[in-house]
Amino acid sequence: MKNLRKEKLLIIATVFIDVIGIGVVIPVMPFYAQSFGMSPFLITLMFSVFSLFAFLSAPLLGSFSDRIGRRPILIISLLSTAIGWFVFASAKSITFLFLGRIIDGLAAGNYPIAQGYLTDISRDDKERTANMGLIGAIFGIGFIFGPMIGGLLANISTAAPFFFVGIISAINTIAAFFFLPESHHQRTLQPLSFNPIRPLKTALIDKSLRLRYLIVFLFNTAIAMQQAIFALYLYDIFGFKTAMVGYVMTATGVMMAVNQGVLLKRFWLNKFSEAKLEVWMFLVLAISHALLLFGNIPTLIISMFLMVASQSVLHVVIASRIVGLASQEKRGEILGVTSSIQSAAAIVGPLFSGIIYNSHRSLTFIASISLLLVAFFIMKKFASKNRQSEKNLTADDLVSVETI
Repeated sequence: MKNLRKEKLLIIATVFIDVIGIGVVIPVMPFYAQSFGMSPFLITLMFSVFSLFAFLSAPLLGSFSDRIGRRPILIISLLSTAIGWFVFASAKSITFLFLGRIIDGLAAGNYPIAQGYLTDISRDDKERTANMGLIGAIFGIGFIFGPMIGGLLANISTAAPFFFVGIISAINTIAAFFFLPESHHQRTLQPLSFNPIRPLKTALIDKSLRLRYLIVFLFNTAIAMQQAIFALYLYDIFGFKTAMVGYVMTATGVMMAVNQGVLLKRFWLNKFSEAKLEVWMFLVLAISHALLLFGNIPTLIISMFLMVASQSVLHVVIASRIVGLASQEKRGEILGVTSSIQSAAAIVGPLFSGIIYNSHRSLTFIASISLLLVAFFIMKKFASKNRQSEKNLTADDLVSVETI
């Protein structure tokens, strides 16, 4: 038990340092990119390029982690992040900005590998969900401190936040190398595939998870669309500059940390089933995006509360239910496929968002609302079918299922 607690603390510390870096750059990056004369479309294209290379690498990293272990893949991913940010911070042209994001994307497996690590050391389904919620809470805490640090460092120079992230990523790599033990001991011997389209084919063929993979794509496309232009939206509508955007992100981090660190286990999973959360939180998230269309401070505040609550719960519940259907020796592969779909969504979302945001600011949110409502109705119908199937089971069928 003590070893498990130590492993959990180490992976949490690793994720926390990584998330601090993400929190530092998110409120600063659009304004840094604008200093190179980049348009909103080019800024969102930069997000998409990172996601494209993450899409190409994530399933391979997941499969490698099933074969050789989580630890070496996580270390490689952390090193890639450090190098990518150093290139980005040192850029003298738009070309090197893109190169920095490409290097980071080439081994962008930090989050799914960390998920795989925590599922390896989970004793049951409830602990698995709680552990994934813990990663979400760490994201929230990282977003409390990260944006504040980013805002302060931006006062020194626009490149300072990115050098800082490169340095802490390098420290993270060294710490993981010396202190992080291996968690995955039931290795798979299945042959590796270097075909980046394979995960999408797997998602289409796998009948047991196909619907859930579709939901992952819709959910993450809507989120990617909103996130890619959110800093620009805050500036265009409210006049918020780097420091104020950082404060908004910090407030978001506080809400996320409380929601996933405390409320997820003590309220959401205690009061509602995962099946209900997986349905109705889509409707709540759609409402939160709709409130952004009003463009005033009160609705912005309400929107942020609803958005953080629904989005953070959905991230955990969707991932947990997918992993729960996978055998232990294939969890890395399943997480890799899921990460690949998320990356595909993060390619499509920002590109589409950048194009339509230039036409009219509200179109981005209308498009994200539409995707979330489609996901809501699909999951509602799916949940109804499941309830009907359960009613049709006889007592003997139930005994058979429990035996299995």
